[in-house]
Amino acid sequence: MRVVLLLALTVMASPAFAQPAKGRGPEGRPTSSMSHEERRRLREDVDSARGNYDRRDPRRQGRMPPEEREKLRRDVQDANRDLRKR
Repeated sequence: MRVVLLLALTVMASPAFAQPAKGRGPEGRPTSSMSHEERRRLREDVDSARGNYDRRDPRRQGRMPPEEREKLRRDVQDANRDLRKR
C-alpha cells in the first residue's frame, strides 16, 4: 500500500520537476531582455537622479598629506582629552 502511495505521489509531482526554471539562462543566471547599451543608459539615468555623476569610489580620494594627517591626529587626541576631563 505504501509503495502504491509513494509511486502515485512521484508520478503526480514529476511534471513540476521537469519544467525549466522561469527566467533563467543556461548558467542559472536570470535572462535579460536589455542590451548592454540600454543597461548603461539606465545606470547613467539612475546615477544622475542620485547626483552621482562620475561613479567615483569615495574611498579612493587620494592620500592625505603627512602634515594634514598629523594635524588631524593631534585634533582627535585633544578632543579625546577634553572628553575625559568631563
